[in-house]
Amino acid sequence: MSELPFRILPQITDLNRNFWTSGSDGKLRFLCCNQCGYFVHPPAPICPRDLSKDLSAQPVSGSATVATFTINHQAWMPGIDAPYVVAIVEIDDQPSVRLTTNIVNCAAEDIAIGMKVRVVFEHRPTPADQEDIWIPLFQPATGTS
Repeated sequence: MSELPFRILPQITDLNRNFWTSGSDGKLRFLCCNQCGYFVHPPAPICPRDLSKDLSAQPVSGSATVATFTINHQAWMPGIDAPYVVAIVEIDDQPSVRLTTNIVNCAAEDIAIGMKVRVVFEHRPTPADQEDIWIPLFQPATGTS
């Protein structure tokens, strides 16, 4: 097994727990308003559309579109191999939900704005007294143009 790249891991809170731990079953989840169906991301305790506090974590398709990206040729931190791609993807289920992420399993020169991608998770085991983290990354979607 290859060594995982360096990442600064998030602090798990009651508000973001479902997002950072839901990859254990291969599903990407966001808080969703049970009243109007709006996905709330970044996580917040209230829906910005109808001000409902009735939110629950709901799975999405995991499909997204690259909105923009940058190819980093400078390793800004030790342990990060350059080049690497940082992208903003729009989740197909609700394009206003955007994630800053890495594009993986693809040559940097093959990435393009408008490219269809799908979620994959990088499992980050943590000490026994903490929950494991599943980082959502994206790779090219197969069978799409």
